[in-house]
Amino acid sequence: MTEAEAEWLLAECRRKIDLLDFELRQMINDRAKIAQDVVRAKRVLGLPVYQPQREEQVLRRVIAANPGPLSADAIERIFQIIIREVRDHEATEL
Repeated sequence: MTEAEAEWLLAECRRKIDLLDFELRQMINDRAKIAQDVVRAKRVLGLPVYQPQREEQVLRRVIAANPGPLSADAIERIFQIIIREVRDHEATEL
């Protein structure tokens, strides 16, 4: 690979990462909006808002479907943070 090709590749990779970052941000916010609807429905149904078994089910599902290259542990930590942040948001918003 020449220097020019490496510079082009670097710029292209950064452009793609920037686009993915915006998409990820949107998906995380979309997930949070849906989680707010879940909380509303649970309250009407008289169900507990926090159900640790459901959280474990979500984590198991995303880990099982993980094709890599990130490890299952890394994916689990990322989703734990997303879930915790959404839960904290729900506590302040609803």
